[in-house]
Amino acid sequence: MGNIFAIGDIHGSADKLIALAEKLAIDFENDTLVFVGDYIDRGPASFEVVEYLLHLKKRCRNVVCLKGNHEDMFLNYIDGPDKLTYMMNGGKDTLESYLRKSSGNQTPIPPEHIAFFRSLLPYYETEDYIFVHAGLRENIPLKMQEPDDLLWIRNEFIDSDYDFGKMVIFGHTPFLEPLMRPNKVGIDTGAVYGNKLTCLKLPDFEFYFE
Repeated sequence: MGNIFAIGDIHGSADKLIALAEKLAIDFENDTLVFVGDYIDRGPASFEVVEYLLHLKKRCRNVVCLKGNHEDMFLNYIDGPDKLTYMMNGGKDTLESYLRKSSGNQTPIPPEHIAFFRSLLPYYETEDYIFVHAGLRENIPLKMQEPDDLLWIRNEFIDSDYDFGKMVIFGHTPFLEPLMRPNKVGIDTGAVYGNKLTCLKLPDFEFYFE
């Protein structure tokens, strides 16, 4: 088992993602890359972020991409049930990013990108860690957690000192610095808001920033 590199919320910040990845000494055969969701919206280059992740999945043997609440809103937008929520939460930036790359195509979002969004996982568990976008609710087994909680929960999880059985690595709620607690580590450091993009290397608990 190699190292695990967990990367926080990217939100269309392709330049920071690429620069951060170049700092990581990744063993593409043995290491695992875990992305905790929110690849799109608010930033200028959502298309480029997804393209980079698709390219990375071809190079690296173990790439895990979780679903964030913004990917969930995006799927609800393209599937039809809720277009307004997405547009109110930074979706316009993503749609403009795809339109710039569409070359006049009738369908600006490539099929491989749609497949990527539909393939995203609700969580990822190893022997020592649980990776999730937003967090978990106390006293509920992992497989029985509500999808909305995995994507949206904030204070009930962040303020909890509950022992979830394993260290929880999460994004969703931005902090100026990674949040370190005995039961959790928050790695969303607000890259799209002018702050840094964070990677946590496990099991060393070593941080990289861009």
